[in-house]
Amino acid sequence: MATARDIMTGGAECAHEHDSLVDAARRMRDLDVGALPICGDDGRLKGMITDRDIAVRAVADGTDLSSAVGTFAKGKPVTIGADDSVQEALRTMSEHQVRRLPVIDGDRLIGMVTQADIARNLDQSQTGELVEAISSAP
Repeated sequence: MATARDIMTGGAECAHEHDSLVDAARRMRDLDVGALPICGDDGRLKGMITDRDIAVRAVADGTDLSSAVGTFAKGKPVTIGADDSVQEALRTMSEHQVRRLPVIDGDRLIGMVTQADIARNLDQSQTGELVEAISSAP
């Protein structure tokens, strides 16, 4: 059975929790991604920041763009273990309605499972079910 490690996109880059929102936006632009994991001084995952967080939550609310991305790291991030099954990744993404799922090995971030990873590695019906579950958010 395939695992998260088998289908993930490796080498996920973090936004440091003290980086500014502008720094995070520039890194997203440079990497051509829509989200970045937020990592703390200890290298552990603290949360996620998305381009939507920056545009809708920060810019639209008039947040100072020099604010640290760590202020957006609320609650415990949704993750998957590297050796968990792809089916568990699908269940977790559907349940939490997330398009990107950080992959953890021990306490370290090693990659991300994204909708695109699912589409490349699973059949169309499973991909369709995931997209429907994520897109049905209220």
